Amino acid sequence: MKKIGVLTSGGDAPGMNSCIRAVVRTAIKNNVEVVGISEGYQGLINGDLADMDARDVGGIIQQGGTILKTARSEEFKTKKGQREAIREINESGIDGMVIIGGDGSLRGARALAEQGIKVVGVPASIDNDIYGTKMSIGVDTALNTIIRAIDQLRDTASSHNRAFLVETMGRNCGYLALIGSIIGGAEYVLLPEIEYNVQDVAGVIEESYMKGKNHAIIVVAEGAMFNATRLSQGLKDLDVGFKTRVTILGHVQRGGSPTAFDRLLGSRLGTKAVQGLISGKTDVMVGLQDHKMAVVPLAEVVDQKRALETEYLDLFKFVS
Repeated sequence: MKKIGVLTSGGDAPGMNSCIRAVVRTAIKNNVEVVGISEGYQGLINGDLADMDARDVGGIIQQGGTILKTARSEEFKTKKGQREAIREINESGIDGMVIIGGDGSLRGARALAEQGIKVVGVPASIDNDIYGTKMSIGVDTALNTIIRAIDQLRDTASSHNRAFLVETMGRNCGYLALIGSIIGGAEYVLLPEIEYNVQDVAGVIEESYMKGKNHAIIVVAEGAMFNATRLSQGLKDLDVGFKTRVTILGHVQRGGSPTAFDRLLGSRLGTKAVQGLISGKTDVMVGLQDHKMAVVPLAEVVDQKRALETEYLDLFKFVS
């Protein structure tokens, strides 16, 4: 292994830069050259590559986003696009790839591996929807952003005697909404994995009002049966005591300086990915299991869906 390429793809996540930094510095200390690829798979197809050294990744560990930029590539999903990407890898003398990203990015990594490219994937997705790892890069920072928002919204909700419907990211996975509800002290949570009706939510809000509370916080994952906007419309004609307001956190959850946990996780995963390539591993993802670094076949990662953690769902039912 003389030269590796590294790219970030799909949605950005706080902590990606700490992973890039670890990839570059671990490789250099093992006498391996590093090529940074800008704007994900599209940049690979376009040949947007540049050599990286230790100085290129100095002072980035505290930055959100990704210095390599990221993009989604419809072209790479085609056989022609993958062929062009592989041609660029071979022409550039790259012996192995570290691919940092979410579900779509890891599916792309799997496609390259199936065509003979040595690849190690790194999970980075604030949704925490990737099979094979307890946590993905960016999740902890996103949760801290959500908690700050809920705490602030509770102040204004209490001042005006209102119920706030707070929408988090999570198109197919309700992890952010569920954990955010537990540690944010919400009265109710709506997840993509569970069916709900408006009357259930209305009953919880009305019960809070009847108990004499001066606010209610309902957390809604964007992929739930009812998103926050639709839920608000459904509650409009029901008398629940409180007036309701909607706050959609949106992409603010992806930004900001990564937490200590995400900086450490990115560093650990990046180092493990390079060590894996050097030792001959390919077609795998590095992940966090039982607080330790683990190696998981990419075939398992892309073929299986991360299940809802019933332990946390039960916990919410006890503490809400």
